[in-house]
Amino acid sequence: MPPDFADLFRRRTDDTADLIAIDGTDRFILDEAPHVHGDALRQPGGVAVVDDRHGVLTLGAMTVHGASDVRVVQDSLVGVRALEANAGTFGRRGFHHPATLKQAFTDVRLVLLRLTKSNDRLDEITRAIARYAAPDVVLLCGGMTKHMSLSQNDVLRRYFGDVTASRGRGKSRLLVATDPLSAQAARADTTNPWPRSVHVDDLGMTLAAHGGVFGGASLDQGTRALLDVLDRAVPTARTAVDLGCGNGVIAATIARRRPSIRVVATDVSASAVASARATAAANGVADRIEVVRSDAGDELAAGSAQLILCNPPFHADTTVSTDAAEAMFRNAATILQRGGELWCVWNSHLRYRSALERSVGPTRQIVRTPKFTVTASQVP
Repeated sequence: MPPDFADLFRRRTDDTADLIAIDGTDRFILDEAPHVHGDALRQPGGVAVVDDRHGVLTLGAMTVHGASDVRVVQDSLVGVRALEANAGTFGRRGFHHPATLKQAFTDVRLVLLRLTKSNDRLDEITRAIARYAAPDVVLLCGGMTKHMSLSQNDVLRRYFGDVTASRGRGKSRLLVATDPLSAQAARADTTNPWPRSVHVDDLGMTLAAHGGVFGGASLDQGTRALLDVLDRAVPTARTAVDLGCGNGVIAATIARRRPSIRVVATDVSASAVASARATAAANGVADRIEVVRSDAGDELAAGSAQLILCNPPFHADTTVSTDAAEAMFRNAATILQRGGELWCVWNSHLRYRSALERSVGPTRQIVRTPKFTVTASQVP
């Protein structure tokens, strides 16, 4: 890979430090791409890129290998914004974001994919590739070796006749899948479609989830702890926000329990947004839930809600991190009206109370179990 590409590809952080955004996995994928399917790189519309963290793979395929009309499937809005911002560095706009997986992969011949920790996400993506891509498609997956597992190979083999693993290079490894089993993928879509839907008897609700959404189509224990005290949360609220909505269970629950309330559900993940909409529809409350894709609620209007409900993440894919939660707390203080409250559930060992006090306002404990704490923080 030409060194000038890596030198130009940088990202800005909040403290204004200038950091190289490209890593060994990105380099490995870009170096191998012309060897596994050089023809696809020369064909307009022949390449798709999945879950490109900072736009490295998309812009590398275009700048280094001459790809054009690249189709990008990016679950995280942070990644979408990073690609858009970094595209200006190279003066390149030859990519687009298809609305559906079918549009993303129809007749595509080379797919470059950064592996995440979710095998469900991998299943949904690879199934769509096998079903819609060209017969000679090559799926080139890369990840950090320490985060990869044989189960990822197993997922690929559900929909591809040939799956091989590369030797490690540095800390990274590649998986190469060819011979798409399109008929098998189509059958899977019929017998076990995405999004998955599960009826939760004790809630009397159906939950829907696309691959990779936190909790899947189930009720995680932290959310359950929050729902157990939901009726006590600002009973007079006219507008409530489900911040980091995941599968949308919190938004759907409060909409069902309070017929007069307006609910906004928001998440950084495109899969979560689609899942929350599906859950709202499955439970007859889609007309009262607005679902918005945003990063920690950053696109919601200031002073627009009296109540925010939140079960914040403490992982960023494979990395333990409280950054997302703290961004949610800061934005919650802006979204809430004066006197409004953030009701938050968190793993007790994380000790978020001081952060909530600092970012939102006076915080009181509502309930504490051996594993989870629910607090209410009021904007002064």
